[in-house]
Amino acid sequence: MKLKTAIHTALALGLTQSAFAGVISTDQLNNAWFTEAQTSITEKQAQLTIASAKNVIVFVGDGMGISTLTAARILEGQNNDQSGEEGLLSFESFPRTALAKTYNVNAQTPDSAGTMTAMMSGIKTDAGVIGVNENVERGECQSLENNEVTTALELAEIKGLSTGIISTARITHATPAATYAKSPERNWEDISDMPDEAIEYGCKDIASQLVNFKSNLESRYDVEIDGIEVVMGGGRRHFLPNDASANSTDASSTIEGDRTDGENLITTWQSLYSDGVYVMDQTGFDSINTETTTHLMGLFNESHMQYEADRGNDIAGEPSLTEMTETAINILNNNDQGYFLVVESGRIDHAHHAGNAYNALTDTIELSNAVQAAVDLTSDEETLIIITADHGHVFTIAGYPKRGNPILGKVVAVDATEASVAEDGMPYTTVGYSNGRGFADLGDETDADAGYAEAINAGRHDLSSVDTEVAGFHQEATVPLSSETHSGEDITIHAQGPGSHLVQGVMEQSALFHVIDETLNLTAK
Repeated sequence: MKLKTAIHTALALGLTQSAFAGVISTDQLNNAWFTEAQTSITEKQAQLTIASAKNVIVFVGDGMGISTLTAARILEGQNNDQSGEEGLLSFESFPRTALAKTYNVNAQTPDSAGTMTAMMSGIKTDAGVIGVNENVERGECQSLENNEVTTALELAEIKGLSTGIISTARITHATPAATYAKSPERNWEDISDMPDEAIEYGCKDIASQLVNFKSNLESRYDVEIDGIEVVMGGGRRHFLPNDASANSTDASSTIEGDRTDGENLITTWQSLYSDGVYVMDQTGFDSINTETTTHLMGLFNESHMQYEADRGNDIAGEPSLTEMTETAINILNNNDQGYFLVVESGRIDHAHHAGNAYNALTDTIELSNAVQAAVDLTSDEETLIIITADHGHVFTIAGYPKRGNPILGKVVAVDATEASVAEDGMPYTTVGYSNGRGFADLGDETDADAGYAEAINAGRHDLSSVDTEVAGFHQEATVPLSSETHSGEDITIHAQGPGSHLVQGVMEQSALFHVIDETLNLTAK
């Protein structure tokens, strides 16, 4: 009997979770992170009968800590000629809110690979590894065997739901990859990134795992699935051979592809999904027929997609996060059984690493717009929508500015008209970073990454004649580092729809998997 049939039979009979040991390994089921998080959700379940959801959408603002939410909320209001503090991002009015603890098993301040694996599998794991438990040694291919975990996206596929992954980062980057890949090293995005011994031992690069997701899952569990219906993001270079003849029409490099095995994974994907649609620019995206498209792959940039503020400078144009979210939902909702969709705003994180609050906050506002589009396209009676982050950043809001003071501006105190000065006699901004590259004044430059071309410039600077509200201003930082770092504090979870009452209190990040599981009935108890 195919496992898919066995699962449906078990669902009908109301069997215990042990019936699903063929889908989720015994090690994963018995993992302390898994059982403790599951118990916390079961206790909440007893408080209120769960109405099953038809669909679940998970939005992840990469690096979207609480200070980022606050500052983005204020900036959005000020962009609309309000003082800003009184506003709310679209999801901040959702009925359920909780805090999540973000630490990795081996790290007090986490990375995206370990945190997203926790959210997608129900177990916490080490920093830098994807889709595996804490027994894996980072970078060691041999340690992968029997330590892979099953994700919510894989379970949704087995259940017969449609699935989708969207990211403004490379689609092979840590956060989106944690939905589908198993790797002891997050940086193995294509085969050229892997050591020879890992290749010889049989480990597969992340891009290859995405394209071959259907056959990999079918052989692993003896199931029949449709494959991931919607994949959109950046990262074309990891799918193309290191050969100029394979360049896309908007390639920014002389040779766009990085793959050293000669394989063109885009054409491989097209051969696997003969009725699928591949697009790589705004024109192709605009031509998608959401009523007839069964499988979609959109790779809109050689590396990460553009920052929202910088999209107008893309060579061939690329869709916004909101547009991708709308298109994904309109394709996935063709399945009467429902769908599971993960949407990442990946470049919030990148702007913070570059020390550029303007782009981090602008991309957060765009995430809010995408959430509102999802709300408008779905019913809260059948769709659970969750918004969270994987971790925060060392991004601060301080200095006693008066109400309505520009959030990106210099501090002007209550009843004052001139900028406040510190003990060193110089003005200072409301927002800043405790570490990173530090001050840069790049004017109207909308690409935060341009700051990496500047020398590290931490410490205090005289901002008296500097416009700190422009896109190219990079805030001061205290500790000089080549890149600003993540932070270790809790992040928020916002939820509405069936099962949202499970989002409450202070939760382990791994509990989010169990919220999804309980609501979609991915594994019957």
